[in-house]
Amino acid sequence: MKVILVSGGVLSGLGKGITASSIGCVLRARGVKVTAMKIDPYLNFDAGTLNPFEHGEVFVLDDGGEADLDLGNYERFLDAHLTSDHVMTTGKVYGSVIEKEREGHFLGKTVQIIPHITNEIKSMISNVGIKSGVEVVIVELGGTVGDIESMPFLEAARQMHSEMGDQNVIFVHTTLVPALGALREQKTKPTQHSVRELRSIGIQPDVIVARSERPLDDGARRKIALFCDVPLEAVISAPDAKSIYQVPIFLEEQGLTDYLLARMGMGNPKNGLTEWKGFLNKVMEPKHKVKILLVGKYMDQRDSYMSHYEALTHAGAELDTCVDFLRVEAEDIQKEESKCMLKEADGILIPGGFGSRGVEGKIEAVRYARENKVPFLGVCLGFQLATVEFARDVLQMHDANSTEFDPHTSHPVIDLLPEQKNVTKMGGSMRLGAQQVLIEKGSKAEELYHGLDIMERHRHRYEVNPHYIDRLQEKGLKYTGRSPDGKKMEILELDGHPFFVGSQFHPEFKSRPQRPAPMHFGLVRAALAFSRQRK
Repeated sequence: MKVILVSGGVLSGLGKGITASSIGCVLRARGVKVTAMKIDPYLNFDAGTLNPFEHGEVFVLDDGGEADLDLGNYERFLDAHLTSDHVMTTGKVYGSVIEKEREGHFLGKTVQIIPHITNEIKSMISNVGIKSGVEVVIVELGGTVGDIESMPFLEAARQMHSEMGDQNVIFVHTTLVPALGALREQKTKPTQHSVRELRSIGIQPDVIVARSERPLDDGARRKIALFCDVPLEAVISAPDAKSIYQVPIFLEEQGLTDYLLARMGMGNPKNGLTEWKGFLNKVMEPKHKVKILLVGKYMDQRDSYMSHYEALTHAGAELDTCVDFLRVEAEDIQKEESKCMLKEADGILIPGGFGSRGVEGKIEAVRYARENKVPFLGVCLGFQLATVEFARDVLQMHDANSTEFDPHTSHPVIDLLPEQKNVTKMGGSMRLGAQQVLIEKGSKAEELYHGLDIMERHRHRYEVNPHYIDRLQEKGLKYTGRSPDGKKMEILELDGHPFFVGSQFHPEFKSRPQRPAPMHFGLVRAALAFSRQRK
């Protein structure tokens, strides 16, 4: 097994996740069996309790693991289904070691960072490779080199290199090359200092990925190679891209794939990025354009809804359409600017979320889409609020609500799952992961999914209250997807509306380039028709 460790220096947010994903993409295109995992040095056990304002979206895996959004990039770029084993945090590592100590695994020895914590880190990486049956494991180390919390992970990586050798452990370091002054001269000193920090803990990078606004100048590239002691061909320019899906092409064109394969002593088959380039061309040069309005509550942090943006991009590429994203904070829906965006939108998407803030604004957006026949997709909370809005306005249950927001409502059309009522711990306590959904024959959902039996990922605690389903359906809100026992509502559709669809699950998590999420594909297709109709 080979390990490629991707680290970052100077500052966070350089795109280590996209770098790691793109390396996986180009290797996979050459026929290499590859997987990816993320090391997050925070003490949280997983991302389940992290605030989207601070950390971006929580990405849910098939097995119910709640992970950093980079896992979404790995899955999309590698066309893979990862597990909670592919996420490592300080909390997980220390928790595992402490549990082993309590069980007597260390035979009374003093438990220390070295060797016990570092051994656990190495073991977790190796187990991912073994279980996945791959040739290469790409490991992204979150944070920045020099952070105190990253030190045990870097030490473990250094030990792996010492134990496994140059061919089997490759270090890729992502760093910043800013351009300053009137001449916009590219400065390499931040990169030099970052590499020096890495060397001080015993790691010499094999590849440097230089992030910059524009392609790396030849002089800057040579200076980095000289002062950081890496071959010139291993200094890779990663300029700002119009689309993240360009990055694998950048790496391939600069010879990084050939360099890595040679370093690892692996074969060098022909480049297989033809299909990827075809997808990219549709993303970059679409024939049509639609405007999709996303009504959210974490709008200050764009990464909070990353999987929705990517799913709509995938759908747009399939339909040769550019999706122009309009974004509005749910709390601001009554402002004149937000009302203008509602009128301007060719489609409306209401994503998931927790807490009462912004709920009434989302309900207002649902009502606008329903009454004006604007294509609509509600996901998770959006699905629930579509039910609430319909109960209030059509069934005249004026205080209808979810008990999450109003425990004393006289019409709890959305209520807590029975199995959740005695749960007190946060994180991992929800209905999580891929679960079976049975679709009604002849429904719009069947047409979108081309089948009646699907698996989709969930992350929620509340459900449609079964006591209200008959009354809702009698008035035209149909539940065309249900759990196998028929008790949990999964998909809704509105009679007489061109596209008014909701899902309790999160279809965006399984969307892929060239294989878009069916729900998002349906929304973009309907938005395209709506746009043409009103021109």
